[in-house]
Amino acid sequence: MAKKNASRDRERWQVPVGGKGFALKDRDPGDKPFSSGDKEADKRRVAELSTEIDALQDIFWAERRLGLLVLLQGTDTAGKDGTIRAVFKETSPLGVRTQGWKAPTELERSHDYLWRIHAMMPAAGEFMIHNRSHYEDVLVPVVNGWIDGKTTRQRYRQINDFERMLSENGTVIMKFMLHISKDKQRERLQERVDDPTKHWKFSLDDLEVRKQWPDYQRAYQDLLRATSTEWAPWTVVPADSKTHRNLMIATLVRDRLQSLKLRYPPDDPRLKGLVVQ
Repeated sequence: MAKKNASRDRERWQVPVGGKGFALKDRDPGDKPFSSGDKEADKRRVAELSTEIDALQDIFWAERRLGLLVLLQGTDTAGKDGTIRAVFKETSPLGVRTQGWKAPTELERSHDYLWRIHAMMPAAGEFMIHNRSHYEDVLVPVVNGWIDGKTTRQRYRQINDFERMLSENGTVIMKFMLHISKDKQRERLQERVDDPTKHWKFSLDDLEVRKQWPDYQRAYQDLLRATSTEWAPWTVVPADSKTHRNLMIATLVRDRLQSLKLRYPPDDPRLKGLVVQ
């Protein structure tokens, strides 16, 4: 029964291909489907999973067969930085890169919106972790009315084709939408205001974006429905709890790596009996 329940939890939080029947409002940001019910035990489990991911990454790097793209998308304060620190804490810098996405530069705006993204895809053997992503281009412009519905739908198709091309050429894509509540965002923004060591994280623009909360929730729902595919499905991660957020993502990343049946490359036969003088 436990295994069936675990499987059902995973399926509930994965956005179905084509998005049929999916509603973001039906997913509670405060839920903890992967939690043991013991916060300290969950924290220890995150640390254990981080070590397991590191061991698997070592084989991943040695094998050089695939690349892994972990995409973290979410509103301000959803915990993208914290996820990277916790889940990949033990991972060796060898073969791991992290890319944070800001507003495009003048040079980047002179190209198509995916131009800068394609250059930051993982090579064979690499983990590439994106803090925000190309999905910003079907969020910010949509909410602010900079592109119309026709252009938005066109971008959905282009993104799906782009990700399919990556998948067909050896990139394993894991997409996580970190889902927090409006109340939890208010709490975390206030913490940044009250703590001088966190002022660098806060911008008055965050308050203006917060006023657009309903619009961003609709934009997120639309993109999740339109771009959850067989080759790059979306998983919604309830993220009001930082510990649960980390536990869920660490579990799913570890499980995906294990499913790849990674193997060290075959030994060089010239090494047999070799004695280093």
